[in-house]
Amino acid sequence: MPAWLHLMGESLWPLLYAGLVFTVPLTIASFALGLALAFAVALIRLFGPRWAVKIVRFYVWLIRGSPLLVQLFVIFYGLPSVGIVLDPLTAAIIGFTLNVGAYNSEVIRGAIESIPTGQWEAAYSMGMTRSQALRRTIMPQASRIALPALANAFIALVKDTSLAAVLTVPEIFQAAQRIASVTYEPLILYTEAALIYLVFSSVLSSAQVQLEKRLGQHALFKRSQ
Repeated sequence: MPAWLHLMGESLWPLLYAGLVFTVPLTIASFALGLALAFAVALIRLFGPRWAVKIVRFYVWLIRGSPLLVQLFVIFYGLPSVGIVLDPLTAAIIGFTLNVGAYNSEVIRGAIESIPTGQWEAAYSMGMTRSQALRRTIMPQASRIALPALANAFIALVKDTSLAAVLTVPEIFQAAQRIASVTYEPLILYTEAALIYLVFSSVLSSAQVQLEKRLGQHALFKRSQ
């Protein structure tokens, strides 16, 4: 067996373990919290008071206008200078959550705004309040519109978690760096890490396609009733 293949075989489990124990939970936690934040920001942008709209617009502008890596550095390495010390995983979750929330708030806002005004009027004519109309009529339609972009954001986040290595979070890339520092084979280890990210992304892409098909079929079924 070639030496490079033997090395890849020996390092496969440590990299997979780092992915399952750190990368996957980090991705899920950050995306779930970020999605909740994005929904709140989108609703404030659409229906909130003027002062709140200005605050969330500034937040979106700030996060979208600065690199994610810089944001992570500010949270983990910068905040201790003002007395706020966070462990690496917490800092990573906060950084990714803020980033996901800013970007996906625009996706959700755009999806809601794309629903025709007649849908709101129909809901109001049935005696619904604005919150009821949003929950029962608007969001089911907007979710199907937003799904492809949100799914792409989730897949992108899986790969972006590699940036958590700079915070010493022992995810896939950090594990590859540690093994490479001992074996002096960075090309092999980083290639293997890239392949693992590729497998994760491919599985999620397949799941996205299936989910979009199911939602499409559900929508057709409802329209046929």
